[in-house]
Amino acid sequence: MSADISPVIASTAQWLLRSYPATGGALDVALAEAQARQATTAAAWLRYPTAADAAAVAFVGPGGSARLDWITGVDVSGPEAFEEPWRTWVDEVVASWAACLLTTPELADEAVAALTCGEHAAGMSLDFRRLTRPDDRDRRAATLLRHPDLLGPVADLHRPALVRHLQGDELDAERV
Repeated sequence: MSADISPVIASTAQWLLRSYPATGGALDVALAEAQARQATTAAAWLRYPTAADAAAVAFVGPGGSARLDWITGVDVSGPEAFEEPWRTWVDEVVASWAACLLTTPELADEAVAALTCGEHAAGMSLDFRRLTRPDDRDRRAATLLRHPDLLGPVADLHRPALVRHLQGDELDAERV
């Protein structure tokens, strides 16, 4: 079922990786990508927990990266914006929630625990260890991607909604 929101997951992970790139070689890039993918997957599955939610976002689109780009100081307002159509599939809330998960281990643990009850995880063995239990190599590879001060402005956008969601409260106004 996650295939319905795979463009959101891929694009949002891409946005995180371009905004907070790995600082080492190819292995570091791969480790940072794994962490970004796990964080955006967890965030997207929480944000769009049912097949109906996933179908709705696939139909209407998630909104794009414009506000996130502005917050991080990226200017893609010119013709180059059309050269990167993946940016239209970036979901601001998913990026914010992923930033929270990457910078707050307690939230990452709670989020992954919450996924076990969801439709996306049905019949799957979940392994989010790069997100929830990064080793020293993972941390070095994703120094910028896990830096709380750097990700703070993005994480703070929708942190209260993530906390409410993990506490079991409805997201009424935050939904699609």
